[in-house]
Amino acid sequence: MGWIGDSLESIRSIHIRQVLTQAVSLGMIVTSALIIWKGLMCVTGSESPVVVVLSGSMEPGFKRGDILFLHMSKEPIRAGEIVVFNIDGREIPIVHRVIKVHERQDTGEVDVLTKGDNNFGDDRLLYAHGQLWLQQHHIMGRAVGFLPYVGWVTIIMTEKPIIKLRIWQFIRTCKVDDISFLKM
Repeated sequence: MGWIGDSLESIRSIHIRQVLTQAVSLGMIVTSALIIWKGLMCVTGSESPVVVVLSGSMEPGFKRGDILFLHMSKEPIRAGEIVVFNIDGREIPIVHRVIKVHERQDTGEVDVLTKGDNNFGDDRLLYAHGQLWLQQHHIMGRAVGFLPYVGWVTIIMTEKPIIKLRIWQFIRTCKVDDISFLKM
């Protein structure tokens, strides 16, 4: 019985080491992603340097599933620029074009009015009740570049939770050591 007990203990220790190795590897991947994200936030000046276009309101320029890269510069916003903004009380950012800029005479602050390129009217119906303009604190950034179709992964995982579950199950069953393309 001694050698069987020793064998079982050896198998358990190998299993524990593999689990710990995978946990540390996953932790390093997550930490690296967070560091990259925070670095992008610092470089771009935007709280969300990358966003996915979630609707067809900006077609034909941007289609649903395109990824936009944002930058928040100190330059004043001008009509014609594409901005991403948050509305009070809503979590999902909106990508639309600035159609009108209004400078307040008393404070010098700039307010903007937006509209989706594929929409008939301006966005005042989207804004919070009684709000006619977006202020600077609503703006998350200006679109400075895009990648077409890459954001579909995010859209599919959000709209089809079963796919997200299957991806997590796949990741969980993969062994980090078995991914040959990571080995050099």
